[in-house]
Amino acid sequence: MSICMIPARGGSKRIPRKNIKEFCGKPMIVHSIEAALNSAVFERIIVSTDDAEIADVARAAGAEVPFTRPTEYSDDHATTAAVIVHTLDFLKSEGAEPQEICCLYATAPFVRAEDIRKGREALAGADYVIPVTSFAFPIQRAVRITQNQRLEMLDPDQYKTRSQDLEEAYHDVGQFYWGTAQAWREGRAAFGAGAKPLILPRYRVQDIDTPEDWTRAEALFRALG
Repeated sequence: MSICMIPARGGSKRIPRKNIKEFCGKPMIVHSIEAALNSAVFERIIVSTDDAEIADVARAAGAEVPFTRPTEYSDDHATTAAVIVHTLDFLKSEGAEPQEICCLYATAPFVRAEDIRKGREALAGADYVIPVTSFAFPIQRAVRITQNQRLEMLDPDQYKTRSQDLEEAYHDVGQFYWGTAQAWREGRAAFGAGAKPLILPRYRVQDIDTPEDWTRAEALFRALG
C-alpha cells in the first residue's frame, strides 16, 4: 500500500498562510493534492496539519485530514522525518501502515503526477527516491565575500580548472520524497547509498520561501502553461 502525506502546518512566517495562499488561481496546497490524485498511485492522500482552515481547504480538494497534528510536531523545529513517522504511527494504530510513503510538500506547484509515478517505480530496491536538479553553475568555482569586502574562492585549487571539466553537482528540489516505511522509521540517511535520484529539469524547479520567490514562481508557472 502506498500513502501520500502532505505536511502543511499553519505557522508560516516569511509568507503568511503560504500553504493556502492563492497561487495562480488556486490555494497553493491544492496544486499538490491534484498532482497526487492525478498520479493514481495512492490508496490515501493525507494532509498532516495543525490548522483548521488548511484542513478545510485540503478536504474540499479531495484529501483526507484524519487527525490534527500535535503541537510538538508543528513548531519551527519539527523535522519532516518526525512528521512522517507520526503519520506512520497513526496509520499503524488503524491497522493500515503502508509499505511505502511519499512526503509531498504543500508548496510544490511545479510537481507533476508523472514524476510522482516515476518516483514510485524507482523506489524498488532503494530506501528513498529524491528528485534533484543540477546547479546552473559549477559549485567548485563558488566564491565568498570576506569581512573586508574582498572575494576569495571556496576551493582555490579549482581556479585554473575549466568549468566544463568539473563534476556536475545536484541539489534536492524540495517537491517530494518517496521512502519505505522501514527507512523512515529507522532514520536511514536520505542522502546516502540507499537513495536513488530522480533528475528533473531546472526550469521546473523553484524554491518559494520569500515574496520575491513567490512572484518569480507565478511568472514561471504561467509561462509553462
